[in-house]
Amino acid sequence: MKKYDLKKILEEEGVSKSLYCLDGGLPNEKLCLDYEGNKWLVYYSERGCRTGLESFMNEDDACCYI
Repeated sequence: MKKYDLKKILEEEGVSKSLYCLDGGLPNEKLCLDYEGNKWLVYYSERGCRTGLESFMNEDDACCYI
């Protein structure tokens, strides 16, 4: 699965865009997907901090984790 596939699934399931960010960064109170260095990261962003950080070697595993 690729990021665009995940985005489509989330939209089809009616998941509010206010709950996630698939472009990384540190938006407040969102589940995030990011590509940094050579790893895909999934984390919860709150008040400028990453919590619950999980690291994946490929995009598919990170998207499936979400």
